[in-house]
Amino acid sequence: MTLWFVFALMTVAAVFAVLWPLGRGARAQGEGSEVAVYKDQLAEIERDLAAGLIAAPEAEAARIEISRRLLGAADSERAAEPASSLKWRRAAAVLALVGLPLVAICVYIPLGSPRLQDFPLAERQRAPAMAQSLENLVAQVEQHLEKNPTDGRGWNVLAPVLERLGRFDEAARAYRNSLTYNGESAERRSDLGEALAAAAGGVVTAEAKTEFERAQALNADDPKANYFLGLAAEQDGRKDDAAGIWRALLAKAPADAPWRPLVQSSLARVGGAAVPALSDETMAAAKDMSEGDRGAMVRGMVERLATRLKQNGDDVDGWLRLVRAYLVMGDRDKAAGASTDARQAVANNAERLRQLNEGLKNLGFDG
Repeated sequence: MTLWFVFALMTVAAVFAVLWPLGRGARAQGEGSEVAVYKDQLAEIERDLAAGLIAAPEAEAARIEISRRLLGAADSERAAEPASSLKWRRAAAVLALVGLPLVAICVYIPLGSPRLQDFPLAERQRAPAMAQSLENLVAQVEQHLEKNPTDGRGWNVLAPVLERLGRFDEAARAYRNSLTYNGESAERRSDLGEALAAAAGGVVTAEAKTEFERAQALNADDPKANYFLGLAAEQDGRKDDAAGIWRALLAKAPADAPWRPLVQSSLARVGGAAVPALSDETMAAAKDMSEGDRGAMVRGMVERLATRLKQNGDDVDGWLRLVRAYLVMGDRDKAAGASTDARQAVANNAERLRQLNEGLKNLGFDG
């Protein structure tokens, strides 16, 4: 209710601002006319009479003459004033009284709402996209860190943002400062190694490998460190070592780990052993088998999975498991054929097709 009262006062003020010049203009015009001159003359006669500068009979005669002229001038001005002038002033007054409130309401209704909640300052500061670009925020953090170089939390925040912006050398420096002022951790060491590898165009340099080894020493199960150590082995030509590292990483990984597809496709790239991404129960059952028996069992399960999917092709997760299995088994042609069959099977369901394409993209099938 208070809001509407404020709006009403603002509207009255706007109307008054429009009407005030109209009234002042009419009075100013009158004050500068011939009528005003005769009024001044009458006042002057009264002053002269009071000062004894003019006799009473002469003052009365002059007063009568000036009054006659005053009446004539007033009649002449009324006759000379255009009839439309008063009409336009009245129209402007009506427009101000009625039009301004109507225009204000018409503008406010589609754009505003008195029921909107307040947007606190803290919330505004957490919405940088509304006020400033990411680069400006980075510049502000960097300025803060120039004055407060020991602010470990600031370096921890800045480093991943710089990496996301592609400023890998600066990100590596920020990660080093984060380690200095926040202390050792496997995550920070592996993040530093990743920034160094990114700065080298994806090559795991000796410096980056050292950081991953330090991260692994702090946490043997750190997924990022293990993945990049496998990548370093692959880049050194030691594909068997890379496959062993990635296979061990997958064996310990949760079923819903977001990085599983990346590791699985990397394992398939180096010709990893035939251990497809099937259920954990199946892997546990095959743990004590010989390599030959395990491979035969896995191939049999893959064939049964392929047969089931041909009968019921709506299972997106099943198709992705089948493609991964073929990749791990080193049969990329069958993996490509399975991906084509999968797209045909879910072509009539847009959501399933989207999910399938995202999974296949992670496995290296963008087409």
